[in-house]
This record gives sequence, structure tokens and C-alpha cells, in this order.
Amino acid sequence: MTGAKGRRPKLRALVTDIDGTLTDASRRLNLDAVGLLRVLQDSGVVVVLATGNVLPVALAIHRSVGLTGPIVAENGGLIYRRVDGHDEVETLARRSVALAAYRKLLAKGIPVQRLFTDRWRETEVALEPSGDLAKIRRVLRGTSAAVESTGYAIHLMERGAGKRSALDRAIEPLGLSLRDCVVAGDGDNDVGMLRAAGFGISFPNGSPRARAAADYVSREPYAPGFVEALMRSGIVARSVR
Repeated sequence: MTGAKGRRPKLRALVTDIDGTLTDASRRLNLDAVGLLRVLQDSGVVVVLATGNVLPVALAIHRSVGLTGPIVAENGGLIYRRVDGHDEVETLARRSVALAAYRKLLAKGIPVQRLFTDRWRETEVALEPSGDLAKIRRVLRGTSAAVESTGYAIHLMERGAGKRSALDRAIEPLGLSLRDCVVAGDGDNDVGMLRAAGFGISFPNGSPRARAAADYVSREPYAPGFVEALMRSGIVARSVR
């Protein structure tokens, strides 16, 4: 269970992706997973959502579950925090870079379509996953834009942005590092945070890179695997004592 990282530190927080992690294959939230988040939250564990989705979607889930930890949205382009009773949003990437990359794809005749939710994005451009990823990466090679595939979308974002760097910034004021966290994710965009985690978990539905980066890959896919893996991590048992 300790993987290649050696002896695990005391785990004090949970960082979790949403789609494919807290959901089923149809992206429906799993009530057992949501209930477990509430158990952890109520026991004092910091719960952080880290998603490629837009902030309005992540914030709706965050408030419905009753979480108080920060949110990393748009693959690390935005950080949301509640500070002294006020909502704060920090922007970490420039959407102008992503829009320039999108225009370059169109100019090169690459057939791409933006997601419906792209109208609410502030730092990146998200494309339908049916786009030709290899061609997109080839056209944008050497530009200021990075291309990230999550399985649910192809994300164009400023190079250097990402969940890992945003999480470091989001949890540092809480006296935490990723080595203090259980981290759950299923996509290539989760690899950086899984590698840095105190205990990284992924699932059979996860990408090959995500599974390789994790300390533990669940037997069950999707949200049932999330519940299984959290029980194996030890953070649940310790938090409810």
C-alpha cells in the first residue's frame, strides 16, 4: 500500500477529482461517496475538490455536500477559497493563451468543437473529447499552450498551469502539503498530484498513467472504487476515532 514513496506520513486531508471519481460512468454523483466526504468533513479532515470542470459546477457540488475546503477548478487555472466569510477566487492562468491556441487549430483546419460549459471558463478552452488529440498536440507543439486530455474533454491551457501547482498554492495556507493528503484521480491531468500525494489512489477506469502514478488501484471502478480505496488508505478510520 505504500507504493514507491516509502513510509506514509500522517494523512490529514483528502484531495479528490469529481468526474469518474465521485461519479459513475454516466457522471452521476454516487451517494455513498458523497456520504463519505461528509463523514470526513465532519471529523475535521480537510476535503479539497480538484477538477477540470468549471468553477460554477464544482462550487455547486461543494456547497451541496457541505464542504469548506478550497476548490481547484479548470485543471488548476482557478482556486476558490472561503476566507473570513467571503468568497475569494485566484486566477493562475491566462485564457488569452488558450484562445490563441484554439484559433490556431481552426486556422490549420483542425476540426474541434468547444464544450457547452466552455462559456463559463475563465482560464482555458475545453474541447469535445472526439477531437484528434495527436493532431491537436502536433499543431500546438512549441507554443505557450499545453494540451491535456481527461477523457471527458481536451483542455487547452497556459503551459505551466495544472492541478499539482495549484494545489500546492491552495493548501499551503492550511499548513498542508500534498504529502499530507490522500489524493484520488483517474485522468492524465491527475498524474502530478497523484505522484506528490502521501497516498494516491486511482481506479480500473483510470488512464494508464494515472494508475501507474497511484499507490493503490481499487478493484471496483468509479465511485465504488473511491469508497473502497479510502477505506484502505486509513484516513477514514483515523478520522472517526
